[in-house]
Amino acid sequence: MAISLSVVVLLAVILVILIRGNHIKAGPAIIAVLFGFFLASSSIAPDVNRFLNSLADTIAGIKL
Repeated sequence: MAISLSVVVLLAVILVILIRGNHIKAGPAIIAVLFGFFLASSSIAPDVNRFLNSLADTIAGIKL
């Protein structure tokens, strides 16, 4: 849950920066948000969640 919430906050901040910097317009941003919303309620959501969790575990396991 903590990883999921922090990813949502990070993506929201990136989206706001892109909109304010005129790198992405409001229309495509709304479409991207809606796509994410509907993707989260689809049957592929658990697979996406497992992939992101394994990616986070891999990144956390990197020793510099």
